[in-house]
Amino acid sequence: MTAAGLLKGDHHVHSTFSDDAASTLAENVSAAHARGLTRLRLVDHVRESTPWLPDFLRATRELTVPDGMTVITGVEVKILDASGRLDVPPSLRFGAGGIDAVLIADHQFPGTDGPWSPRETRERIESGMAATDAVDLLIGALVASMESVPSAQLAHCFSILPKIGLSEDDLSDEHLSVWASAAARTGTLIEVNEKWLCPGSRALKAALAAGAELVASTDSHTAGDVGVYRGVQQLLLGAGIS
Repeated sequence: MTAAGLLKGDHHVHSTFSDDAASTLAENVSAAHARGLTRLRLVDHVRESTPWLPDFLRATRELTVPDGMTVITGVEVKILDASGRLDVPPSLRFGAGGIDAVLIADHQFPGTDGPWSPRETRERIESGMAATDAVDLLIGALVASMESVPSAQLAHCFSILPKIGLSEDDLSDEHLSVWASAAARTGTLIEVNEKWLCPGSRALKAALAAGAELVASTDSHTAGDVGVYRGVQQLLLGAGIS
């Protein structure tokens, strides 16, 4: 695995199917081609109530893809609770005619009784919830969510930690080993995310040691950012990938 090889792909690119993105599917493909990418994952945010997933899949199938580029699909969903339950629409299908992977995102904290907002989670920690207990819940939810779907990718994993007043330094070596081993065992891809600069190099080293597969992503919401890597290169170098 080399950094140059990883940076030939962008595995997390949003389009106007997401309400916070500015570029169309076709514009993202064109931008990726212009930057010499060979692999592109088109991804948009969904939840259980999302009605447009069939339209998204139809639109991606109708794209004109340049020679030498592979375009794959994904949906980004949040973890709902500590059991690893995911906010996926009932129409979700994998394989031919369906989606290629679910991107598991820690947009909110996976609490014992449902998703906790970052503010609520901080308040719980400030009121006496141990940081170790919070991290145990997060790692447990991530592992369970990876085990719940046949094809997954971890989106900006651990980006929730700074939002709740913690950091990746609060993850023990055992936490990272359990997390990385689950990704390797389930075939879950771990994205190295440009927008959120995570996971950190320590987590990436654990992932590599466990045999998990890494991919690079910009998490772009506009075509101008597709395939543009700065922080990811530094994270990869820190993990020993040159």
